[in-house]
Amino acid sequence: MAAALAIAVYQLLPDNAWWTAGWQMGLGYAGAAAILAGARRLPRRERLPWWCFAAGIAANVTGIGVAVFSDNVLHWVDLPTPADPFFLLLYPFCAIGIAALIRRRETGRGRNWTAMVDATTITTGFGLLAWVYVIAPSAEGGKITMLGEATQVAYPIGDLIMIAMMTRLLRGGGRRGAPFWWVTGSLAAFLIGDTVWVVMGNLIDQGYPVEDILWLNRAIESIFLVAFTLFGVGALHADARSLAAPAGTDVVRLGRTHLLLLTAASLIAPALLAVEVLHGEVHDGMAIVIGSAALFLLVVTRMAQLVREVERQALQVRELARRDDLTGLPNRRAWNDELPRALEHARRDGRPVSVALLDLDHFKQFNDTYGHPAGDRLLKSAAAAWHDQLRAVDTLARYGGEEFVVLLPGAGVDEARDVLERALAATPLGQTFSAGLALWDGAETSDELIERADTALYRAKSGGRCQISEAANRPAAAAATK
Repeated sequence: MAAALAIAVYQLLPDNAWWTAGWQMGLGYAGAAAILAGARRLPRRERLPWWCFAAGIAANVTGIGVAVFSDNVLHWVDLPTPADPFFLLLYPFCAIGIAALIRRRETGRGRNWTAMVDATTITTGFGLLAWVYVIAPSAEGGKITMLGEATQVAYPIGDLIMIAMMTRLLRGGGRRGAPFWWVTGSLAAFLIGDTVWVVMGNLIDQGYPVEDILWLNRAIESIFLVAFTLFGVGALHADARSLAAPAGTDVVRLGRTHLLLLTAASLIAPALLAVEVLHGEVHDGMAIVIGSAALFLLVVTRMAQLVREVERQALQVRELARRDDLTGLPNRRAWNDELPRALEHARRDGRPVSVALLDLDHFKQFNDTYGHPAGDRLLKSAAAAWHDQLRAVDTLARYGGEEFVVLLPGAGVDEARDVLERALAATPLGQTFSAGLALWDGAETSDELIERADTALYRAKSGGRCQISEAANRPAAAAATK
């Protein structure tokens, strides 16, 4: 509120360079001081980004005073002026600060290539725009010295660096609380102010009457004052520490704003070409060709990333559809796919294969006594304990509720019983299970094999539970029919 009031009062100041510069510097240094005050409340390892932001703003604000002194006392207006180094220091300091933030927010996640491609695409598009309308005209020479041209070109290059880092920050992971938006809002204000300043300079170069646009100076300067104060507001926010908090497993989606920026950046090259064609002469054909090729390759790269991401997610969905959420074991869908394959392999190799159905004894009573969360813990711990007792080639799956099914390839009845007895002894929390064991006869279907194991399971439960019952062989007539 204090900053907003100060910016409002600034609009009423007399047109005196010393008054306006002093007011700007007061607001700017206040913003830098607020950043340092906010950084003091943070752990030392989290202060670097804020120190960089404070240094960049302090240097930029100092440039205001140096510029007024150079203009009014030294009468030094030709580029480069003594103020330009101070103004330009804003860009590297802010870039370092944003890079430190990105590094902190994405700790342990590796490089975010998707965000890097998006940032490069947007920077390339706007870089082409800056080249055509700012950098290339400045490099033509004839009006100012070579050092002056280099200084003039340094500003749009600095803005491009800011665009790249800002886009990378927005496309990265991490929390997006109020401090995040205050900081990005400040960076955006700097970019808007620089852009408007360049447009106004181009109008003057093209012969537009200076007195007709001088009134814009105060508005442009106010944009920079807003940028100075937003950084301070973000640093003093109670949740400022969240700005550098690790992102965790959060995934940033490609939102409408990001998609709009990518689309706009990709269309800059053909738009520039269209403008020059309409004017009857293509001045920047080679730059447009290079920019178009770079943007095309970046878009193809982004599409390849999206395809790989879709394929990865499809694989994850397929795995989740075949995995039981509670126990992590294969579910009934996966079992129904696996059993026919196992029987076909057994038929081809002439080896035995056994199947067992397991049912936890008195599970409903356990649930009623200790509660459903305890029942879920029993299912998970039992599944883990049984899995540890199986052979490496065996498959344990959740069949439904408290029922589980075991596939034992290459195991006859005796070997399969030994495995199940080890699993029965390992059942946790003093619980037991009943099991029905069936040996495939080489001709029956998967459903018939499961049906025999299920019949044996019911026989085990009716026989007193906590036992393994072997399934009876199929009637000879049924086997002969097959």
